[in-house]
Amino acid sequence: MQKIIEKVKKLKLLILDVDGVLTDGRLFFDDNGKEYKSFHARDGHGIKLLRQTGVEVAIISGRKSNSVALRMKSLGIEYVYQGHENKIAAFNEIIQSLSIEPEQVAHVGDDLLDLPVMTRVGLAIAVNDANFAVREYADWCTETPGGMGAVREVCDFIMQAQGTFDSVLKSYMQ
Repeated sequence: MQKIIEKVKKLKLLILDVDGVLTDGRLFFDDNGKEYKSFHARDGHGIKLLRQTGVEVAIISGRKSNSVALRMKSLGIEYVYQGHENKIAAFNEIIQSLSIEPEQVAHVGDDLLDLPVMTRVGLAIAVNDANFAVREYADWCTETPGGMGAVREVCDFIMQAQGTFDSVLKSYMQ
């Protein structure tokens, strides 16, 4: 675990997949083809807290959804890449834009589309219910399943390892 904590201390960017990470992976469509997604409020709050500590958050998703665009806008996430089945181009664009190295990035994924980025970052994270192959490539797996607070678990872990969680907690204790 100490090796993972050392990797976390270097992080400046957290990249998240959407379906299966920020959601539970289920896709809901009404009779007119309108898509619905369910996001966990704790994940969103964790993202906001993490960004306040100076760690940027980005989204790279293979699917495209208006609900994702709306949710990420409400969280203030600037780097939102949807409809990118080849996630490497988006990954490269983000790290160039932020002038950071791959070792300063963590990626949270759940399925095979996430592996190309996960194998290039400093810290590869799989949600608890990720595909078995993704869990094998991950440096760390969450205890919580995707869409059920796994992202908050990651955000809290990063803040704890970087020594910023106490100051965030203090701001709520006034």
